[in-house]
Amino acid sequence: MAEFAYTAKSSTGEKLSGLIAAATRAEAMQKLRAQSMYPMSLQQSDTKPTSFSLQLPVRVKKEQVADFCAQLADLLTNGVPMLESLKILGDATENPKLQATCLAIHDAVSQGSSLDEAMGKHPAIFSELTLSMVRAGQEGAFLEESLQRTSHFLRKQDEMRSKIIGALTYPIILGIVGSIIVAAMVAFLVPKFQPFFDRLEQNGTGLPLITIVLLGASKVLMQYGLLVILAIAGLVFGVMRWIKTPRGRRMVDQFKLKTPLVGDIFHDAAVSRACRVLGTMLKNGVPLLKSLRISSESTGNILLAEAMLKSVENVTAGDSLSKPLAASGLIPTQVMAMIRVAEESNTLDDVLVKIADRIDGRIERKLEVLVRMIEPMMLVFIGGMVMFVIVGVLLPVFDLNSSIG
Repeated sequence: MAEFAYTAKSSTGEKLSGLIAAATRAEAMQKLRAQSMYPMSLQQSDTKPTSFSLQLPVRVKKEQVADFCAQLADLLTNGVPMLESLKILGDATENPKLQATCLAIHDAVSQGSSLDEAMGKHPAIFSELTLSMVRAGQEGAFLEESLQRTSHFLRKQDEMRSKIIGALTYPIILGIVGSIIVAAMVAFLVPKFQPFFDRLEQNGTGLPLITIVLLGASKVLMQYGLLVILAIAGLVFGVMRWIKTPRGRRMVDQFKLKTPLVGDIFHDAAVSRACRVLGTMLKNGVPLLKSLRISSESTGNILLAEAMLKSVENVTAGDSLSKPLAASGLIPTQVMAMIRVAEESNTLDDVLVKIADRIDGRIERKLEVLVRMIEPMMLVFIGGMVMFVIVGVLLPVFDLNSSIG
């Protein structure tokens, strides 16, 4: 049983503080609420010295946010009041960070905040898209349906990300392991042949160019290996910082779209996200202009985001949505034709989601083909590096045998 130091407000608005004994933080929160106190802060009291332990930061996954939205929608649909629903979710979730967030949302709502305002205090967990859809559901009196659609969208987004990561995991691991093996051969195997190579040079027998390059690489790794690793780490860090700048992000996004093999996948993924987010928000009653601004942030590509923001200006001026999107050249002709027809028939929300579904299916097929191509290409690349080391070591031996013969 641990002790928790709390600061809370009573039902009369009086500010109280003290200690409460409980097995867990959630139990301490429950005890305070049972006493008609609303916790403002709650921390475990350190009464005994504790041993050092390394705790990794807890992350809330999109799948867990989707579960939260779906379960909250189910509870509300079955007639459970909002505050009780949030309390149930807070007690039931296993993720400590999400659990604390649920209890914080419960306390904020109990003090008069709306659900979207309470969720908005946790931007690291709930995106602007989720908040906008919840806000639209509250204003339009269809909160349960809005939460269900939000959950479906988040699951779809997480599923696509998982497929991409799963498809690239094996080639990446293969490349890393192969590179480590080749580096170990260059650093530890090649130096074993150094005395033999020295005797060949003393006897007037020159070394092949490939062997000279291999020996140079071996000396660099042996003498400056740590500096090489630090230089690579510094380069990666610098590139990551540069990518976060507006100019760096723009250049990277342009490069991604023009990259052979994977450029089409990046392009289709950006268009799919934009269509799905825009269609989902329109279905939930979010105004078109606001939906365009939010969906532009979800594309993952600054070029497409700018094209969507330009469409906001056109729509504000009374023009159609399709004109600036078509002028950008980033939306496929077939997709533009469907959007144009959907605008005229006032079915834009349904059509956009269907477009996203079709594009996602095409992405999956392209990913399967790409993975089948990457695996043998990676094997050939690793095999080529190993062959380079072997040839560099054995070629002087063959030259020596030829000269003796």
